[in-house]
This record gives sequence, structure tokens and C-alpha cells, in this order.
Amino acid sequence: MNGRDEKIDINDVLFGKIKVRNGDAIQAAASYLRTSKGSSSLVKENQSFREKETEKLIQFINDNELWDCTLDFAKFISSGAEQRVYISDGHSVYKLNDAIYYTSWLDYFYSLLLNNYFFSDTAYRLKGFYKAESNILYALVEQPYISATEPTNLELVKEFLKANGFDNIKNNDYFNAELGIILEDLHDENVLTRNHFLYFIDTVFYLNTDNKLSQFLPK
Repeated sequence: MNGRDEKIDINDVLFGKIKVRNGDAIQAAASYLRTSKGSSSLVKENQSFREKETEKLIQFINDNELWDCTLDFAKFISSGAEQRVYISDGHSVYKLNDAIYYTSWLDYFYSLLLNNYFFSDTAYRLKGFYKAESNILYALVEQPYISATEPTNLELVKEFLKANGFDNIKNNDYFNAELGIILEDLHDENVLTRNHFLYFIDTVFYLNTDNKLSQFLPK
């Protein structure tokens, strides 16, 4: 995990002022959505916002020729609520993600950047975008393939994150009070152990935590 002055670096990463591993294309997409006119006046949780933002993202994809239809769908290996995973060459995997876990595409791109900042050994590379027959837009990202050599001890995950400022708030969810970010869903399928080292392969970061954090507080 990155040990620099994270509070300053995080802002720089999200706004493209510094580089992170494999971050150029992600930062470019985030910058475009952040600065595009037409959707900023809409309520973020409103469906109209998501539709307008997706239109802007598609415009960015068209302008930069980022449609990618080269994925070999026969190499499908797993799927979850938010993504489908395909093996590449034994060294990497491809993931199709429709950002359903996020209220906006911008939040999804921010989560990728935070992953690449904190966990550079499993950094995502944005390869392009794909639109399914159902008309759902997916981001296509590539990530190093990690083969586990032993089961993950979630107590070690907790200790590791605690040492890096992330407190366990509920189940497998963590909160960094200084940075104001939540890191969710770190169960033993999303954190793998290889040769005694932890690899965070499926991270979900949230920046706007006021409403998100309330679900973890006592009723």
C-alpha cells in the first residue's frame, strides 16, 4: 500500500495532477466527465443524471475511438453482480464492468484510480468500452492475473488495512476517517494470498461517504 502523503496525493490522482500506474486513460475519461457541461446541474442519484452522463461518456468514447470488441468471450471464467471476468494469456484478466455499484461513471473511474494508487501491483488498465446487445455500456479493463497459493486470512487483511489507516466498520468493509473514503467488500475472494502476500483484486472505493457511511452506524 502506498506510503506517501495520501491526503494530498489522492486529490492529485483524481484530478490528474500526478500519474498512477496505468492511469492515463482512466484519468482522461474522468476529466472529460468532470468538466463536461450539461449533466452537472442534475441530481446525482437521479436516473436522468446517469443517462446524461452515459451520453457524455459515449461521446468521449466516439471522439477517442475507444470502442473495443476484441474480447474473446469464449474465455469467460466468472461473473458477479457488477462485472464479467475473462482470462487473457495467463498473465492478466479482462473485466467488463457496467459500474452498477456506483451512482455515476465518474465514481467508478475514481475507484479504479484509487485502486491503482493504493494497490499498484493489481492496477487496472482501461482498454476501452463495449456495448452489449442489451444496450448496456461496459468499461473493459485489464488487470494482472493472481493465482492464489493459500487461503486468505481475513484477520491479516484487517491488520494490514488498520496499519494503513483503514478501520474495519462492518463485516468486510473499511473506512479511512482521515481520507474520508470507504473500501468495501474485501472478502476472501476479492483479496487473494500468493506466497504469503496479499493481493487486492476487486476493490470498491467510495469518496462521497456521508450517506454511504450512515448504513454502517447503529440505528
